[in-house]
Amino acid sequence: MGKFLFLCSFLLLSFALPSFVQAQEVQVNGYFLKDSAKLGEMVGYVLKARYHSSLDVLFPDSTYNYGTMEFLEKQTFTSSTQDSITLDSAVYFLSNFSLESTRKFSLPVFEVLRYDSISHFPDEVSLDLQLTIDEIPENLSFQENNAYISIPLGFNYPRLIIISLVSIAVLVALYFLFGKKLVNLWLVYKERKKRKRFLQRWKNAKRTLLEQPTLQSADELLGLWKSYMESLTGKPFREWTSTEIAQHLGLPGLLNDFRKIELVIYADRVDEDIPVSCEKLREVSTEIFEDKIKKYNVNE
Repeated sequence: MGKFLFLCSFLLLSFALPSFVQAQEVQVNGYFLKDSAKLGEMVGYVLKARYHSSLDVLFPDSTYNYGTMEFLEKQTFTSSTQDSITLDSAVYFLSNFSLESTRKFSLPVFEVLRYDSISHFPDEVSLDLQLTIDEIPENLSFQENNAYISIPLGFNYPRLIIISLVSIAVLVALYFLFGKKLVNLWLVYKERKKRKRFLQRWKNAKRTLLEQPTLQSADELLGLWKSYMESLTGKPFREWTSTEIAQHLGLPGLLNDFRKIELVIYADRVDEDIPVSCEKLREVSTEIFEDKIKKYNVNE
């Protein structure tokens, strides 16, 4: 009877021990791309998992219960395996609808076993609620001041009115004669000056990315491009995802160029075609800039 119990215990340990050892091999990391967000504002959450290539690990999809966070979009990246260790990463775009001042959040990955699965949670990260209206104190405080203030009298308002009317008449006359052309010349001058400043900053940011491909340098490059495109078009490029930008510009191929640069941010990987992608982004901004200059119809 004792040998039978020993044999049963040995078999149970033989099945359970590999699963326990494999479960310890899954390393999960998750963090928000922003420290704070407004109520309902879209915010990115990066989820990374590092595990042995023999394991079967799944990431949450749109059917997962995100609680007070609303799922909007998921961006996935190609897995990379080195020395039997696989690195997976994905970016979840969520909206925060929690009224708590600080929201704790953690998104798991699932290790699929033969008859069950194990959930691996990273450490919880905080997302602060960004308020748009300051609280008004219940009791207003007033500062007493009984110092004498001298008020000048006798201002010549009729003269001010006459001068103002004459100045307005002169400005109106100049506007009808030369106004539109002068305004357009001024706008073109500002756009060209802004373009020159952007190209200089773009050159420095691109050189930094190629020499030191880090999360900060890649994010600074994309942020600089989106800010300049936003100033050119008046569209919220900084709030749009890469997919939305490609759809708005009607350039589906531009999404691949975004992905090559975003690999550095979300997957710690450097694509060899990053210089080509950077050049395509610069060319897109050049086309938008030239189209805007043509609308001013100014002969140089």
